[in-house]
Amino acid sequence: MNSKIIILMAAGAAAVTPCAARQIVSTDAYSWHGDTITQGKFMATAPDGNTIISTYHAQPAYFMPVEQEWHLKNDISSYPRLKTPNKLHTAVYNMALDEMVNAVEPDTTLRTGKEWAGVWTRDVSYSILLSMAYMQPEAARISLMKKVDPMGRIIQDTGSGGAWPVSTDRIIWAVAAYEVYLVTGDHSWLEYIYPIIKRSLEDDLQVAYAPDGLVHGETSFIDWREQSYPKWMQTADIYRSEALSTSVVHARAMELMSRMAADLGYKNEAREYERRAREQEKAIDSMLWNAERGQHDMYRYGRNHLMNLPRTDVLGEALGIMWDVTPAEKQAQVSASTPVTKYGPPVFFPQISDMPAYHNNALWPWVASWWTLASAKTANEQGVLQGIGSVFRPAALFATNKENLNLDNGDIATELNSSNMLWCLSGNIALTHKILFGLDFTEKGLAFKPFVPEALGESRTLENFSYRGAKLDITVNGYGSAVASFTVNGKEQSPLITPAQAAKAAKSGKPLTVVIQMDNKPIAPVAVNLTENVKAPLTPLTRLDGAVLRWNPIEYIGGYRVYRDGKPVAQTRSTAFELTEPGEYQVTGVSEAGVESFASEPVEYLKTTVIQLPEEVTVMKSGEVSYEPLTGAISGYSGAGFVELDRRSPAVDIKFSTDTPGEKYISFIYANGNGPVNTENKCAVRTVSVDGKKAGTIVMPHRGTGNWYDWGSTNVLSVFLEPGEHTVTISFEPENNNMNIDTNHALVDAMIIRE
Repeated sequence: MNSKIIILMAAGAAAVTPCAARQIVSTDAYSWHGDTITQGKFMATAPDGNTIISTYHAQPAYFMPVEQEWHLKNDISSYPRLKTPNKLHTAVYNMALDEMVNAVEPDTTLRTGKEWAGVWTRDVSYSILLSMAYMQPEAARISLMKKVDPMGRIIQDTGSGGAWPVSTDRIIWAVAAYEVYLVTGDHSWLEYIYPIIKRSLEDDLQVAYAPDGLVHGETSFIDWREQSYPKWMQTADIYRSEALSTSVVHARAMELMSRMAADLGYKNEAREYERRAREQEKAIDSMLWNAERGQHDMYRYGRNHLMNLPRTDVLGEALGIMWDVTPAEKQAQVSASTPVTKYGPPVFFPQISDMPAYHNNALWPWVASWWTLASAKTANEQGVLQGIGSVFRPAALFATNKENLNLDNGDIATELNSSNMLWCLSGNIALTHKILFGLDFTEKGLAFKPFVPEALGESRTLENFSYRGAKLDITVNGYGSAVASFTVNGKEQSPLITPAQAAKAAKSGKPLTVVIQMDNKPIAPVAVNLTENVKAPLTPLTRLDGAVLRWNPIEYIGGYRVYRDGKPVAQTRSTAFELTEPGEYQVTGVSEAGVESFASEPVEYLKTTVIQLPEEVTVMKSGEVSYEPLTGAISGYSGAGFVELDRRSPAVDIKFSTDTPGEKYISFIYANGNGPVNTENKCAVRTVSVDGKKAGTIVMPHRGTGNWYDWGSTNVLSVFLEPGEHTVTISFEPENNNMNIDTNHALVDAMIIRE
């Protein structure tokens, strides 16, 4: 979509009028006017700051009931009190505080959601970053400590194919832990978290970092593989991929590790982490930036060769802006280009047409909160209003902070959902505190950078806000993107409360009265890319017929694009393409509007050699696992047997020869029946060396509990070899310890070499 269309759509699709007219934000789907949100025949209103009444009725027969009323149940008097003329804003804010109290468990950990017990690494970390670091600092600290394994590493929650390293976003823990330090100033906490993060990063550097500078593993938080990847991608393929959001999180962790190392006196480590942070930022910009779209691509994917997926990952884009991983000169462009539907920003865009709503075709309010924070940072007034509306609409209509919403109709009818969702209520709170009051925890102290759209330009106060033992009463008057004056107890000063200033106030027992006057100047317009909720075409199914690549026709398609080795080589309306050069081929469908489908499963027009492993073992005997689910003889392997690998197995050497110089693509056929495809933590991990030099890491994810008959492929390693004899070695190294620790086990049948 070109910028002209973006601007026209933004100008025509959302009308915002001054607060005096009582209309705050309106889209084609809903309107927030005064103390009421209206969506078609449904309405939610706040008669007072402690009550929400809704007339919403969910999709008939949906398994989860809709709450139609919220009434304050918990004592929230010890938390920051919002005073504003808008009763709906006050009620939505107070409901988030009420549900926050519900989320603190008896053991002082933060519960993930009403339906989701326990502490989850990514959920709690993003919640801490949004607002729990300062709203619940002790629960935040204890929750983070729960997510450290016996080896002193950050835990990757159970997930696709056996967790880490198929999923590699656990390092968001590091970013959240540093936020707790910024809030508390507790140097002993810094000393505690630094070695944990260092150990985790050292393993990631060995196992999860790609040669191009990006990070292997699935998109951050989107951990239900069918919801964001083509159906042909197995979990080993997901490990091989390189995602924007996960790479951004790692770049931020490196940056913060540099700051921590400097603070702790590790000067050499500080320089090394800073170097790595800059390298990752450059890699993200060079490998994922899509100049035509004015955004980054969502991820790189494939097998022998990777290609970019030209879809928008809203969380990845928002985090890149917030943390300056995205270059400053591109941030406003990203903000203006990010697609936003009438219900708000999607998790990603466009959607998968044959997949139900959950991550796909959905709005998650906490992701929308990050996008809104990024919109404020880029001075995108319309984006901020759209973002706040996208969070307040469902909070009011469903009388709770729901986990996710269907983008087709704004309803809660998705595959899974929960009320009282921790990261959604945390994002709700952040919108008020971090945008309208501009709170920003820094190394120098509590900074204030309010961004107040004109439609929200009334006077509002936040009383009883705690910082380093001091109590603050904060009032913001007017609207705009710049502070005209900042006073503390009547005295003008820079917009920063230092730790020393807070300590002095805490000692005196008197609150600090902060008054911020905004400049009341119109904010220069930045476009919002309002768009219909587009579905991408179906993914072609390809096959090789001799030297002809064929695929199934797709209805209502504009044409097809053929790729060789990740690069486009042809456009056609045919469903066949004659192959004249060796390579790895894929096909995408492209709609008349230019929307591209997922690429098809790679088809290899290459010389392929299968090499049996040297041992022939037909009876499994590892002490790491129980074979009770196994019945009958193992089948499906090639040759006479296979090699069984566990942590105690000796290294396996495989000899082979090649006649030609060039790039060789090496993978292995394996079985792992130690867990289900979609959860648990027993992904098998091994280091592969060629002629004594490390070539990379192979992962052997779960393929189903007790399923020792299903043989699949590991990820592919690329190595350049000269003609002659070579030795490939599979070994278990310290960095290969997975999240389970005790079970790191798989069967390996053969090595595949393609050239």
